[in-house]
Amino acid sequence: MPSVLPVLTDWNRFYWTSGSEGRLRFHCCVACGALQHPPAPVCRNCRSDRLELAEVCGRGVVQSHTTNHQQWSADFPAPYTVAVVAIDEDPRVRVTTNIVGCAPERVHVGMRVRAVFDQIEDVWLPRFTPVDEPPTTLGDERAELARIRSVRPMPRLDKFEDRVAVTGIGMSRLGRKLMVDPVSLTVEAITTAVADAGLAMSDIDGLSTYPAGTADGGYSEGGVTAVETALGIRPSWHNGGPETPGATGSLIAAFLAVASGLCRHVVCFRTVWQSTYAELMRNSAPNGVPRRVSGIEEYLAPYGVQAANTVAMAASQHFARYGTTRETLGWIALNARANAALNPTAIYRTPLTMEQYLDARPISTPLGLFDCDPLCDGSVAVVVSAADAAADLPNPPVRVEAVGMQITERMEWDQGVLSHEPHVLGPAAHMWSRTTLRPADVDVAELYDGFTFNCLSWIEALGFCGIGEAKDFLDGGRSIALDGEIPVNTHGGQLSHGRTHGMGLVHEAITQLRGAAGPRQVGGAATAVVSSGGLTPGGVILFRVDQ
Repeated sequence: MPSVLPVLTDWNRFYWTSGSEGRLRFHCCVACGALQHPPAPVCRNCRSDRLELAEVCGRGVVQSHTTNHQQWSADFPAPYTVAVVAIDEDPRVRVTTNIVGCAPERVHVGMRVRAVFDQIEDVWLPRFTPVDEPPTTLGDERAELARIRSVRPMPRLDKFEDRVAVTGIGMSRLGRKLMVDPVSLTVEAITTAVADAGLAMSDIDGLSTYPAGTADGGYSEGGVTAVETALGIRPSWHNGGPETPGATGSLIAAFLAVASGLCRHVVCFRTVWQSTYAELMRNSAPNGVPRRVSGIEEYLAPYGVQAANTVAMAASQHFARYGTTRETLGWIALNARANAALNPTAIYRTPLTMEQYLDARPISTPLGLFDCDPLCDGSVAVVVSAADAAADLPNPPVRVEAVGMQITERMEWDQGVLSHEPHVLGPAAHMWSRTTLRPADVDVAELYDGFTFNCLSWIEALGFCGIGEAKDFLDGGRSIALDGEIPVNTHGGQLSHGRTHGMGLVHEAITQLRGAAGPRQVGGAATAVVSSGGLTPGGVILFRVDQ
């Protein structure tokens, strides 16, 4: 069948061709003995550049896994099993792979496996198959979690957050398969946000977006270039890029620019049109020629790895470690749908029962249909202003209490802590280090929920319950309901409102802090936390209003 293969280069050929001899090889540091994967010019552990090739036995342990049931492309007929395997010689090194030679339902965390190789053209893909050995128990992760949650102290006591405020919000029409030019959606959102802030377009001197104009697949309208071309704003400062602290990293960049005095009023915007894009691409078909990829994708795409698979594998380890169940995730989905029923802009508003949730078709075990946010078309814009200017505008300013973005673990999702979504523990700890407020002081939590497990991971990372305690905390859904201990995703979240990649969460947080959420309003809401980042990197912002 057609496949996806890595581009062979002088620095990766040893890995992708070692299977021709039935061997598995990695870079090994001569100075400290650590294995390196993916290949790098220096050792991550001691930064020595003395690296040599080392042959390993090819055995390892399944750390996390998922069986993919969704047909993402013709290249990978479902079902197939994806797993993260820790290598015996250095368990810090993991490879993403397929498990072959056994039924998907037999695969489990702790399973012992060995490498086998599948030759496609000039590439030998290492896959793994079970061996008849006793399973390995997962080790205690508490020390590693403590390290990841240890962040640098504030370098100075005066905070840039104190010099900025959110003064306007806007949202375009939102829906599935709108078949509308995405720039039009962006202009709708920006025009609404600027008017909401009581500003004229000529007052806007900054533009900030994620992921910028280079993104494809319906993830962007064209970025700063497309928007400046349409509106003629001529910004003094602009920003756009994918490697920000989550999808709302455009806001954090705007906070910094305004606080530094580069500009006074920045429009941050995020547009998706994935639903229309998918419809336009529906009739395209593979040509039967293997596609070649490079960079981090070369270690994922050949195994059919999609975003749903990566989150599902994190969920599988959390399930194995802490006894989490599908019902645990179900309470997140049911809460989102109940809140969406009170929101006229939400895509899915019909009631959802636990029975319906559990009976829904599987996507990537343990995730089913209602664990996944729906593709949609829409745009959200937020105006960030200087604090001294905000006082003269019509809306009470929403203050920024603290942000969190510190990277404390590996950037590659399969090389860090596997029991959580990557890049939640570090950013959460970083945010709390920049404020005297604590989880009990938060009135509303708008937490990234591209998948239900994303939301669970943020709930634990932010300290609304302890690590591994989500099963009890979420049981029955009472703690996260509108009248619960910490109301979560009050507009329906991405799970029911629609996939707006974090900016919809910001829009709802500001709406709640203004007291303008109507029937879904949380009484007396004065603080709101917003997280974003479905994989890496991640970021979090704590907002407040003066009382």
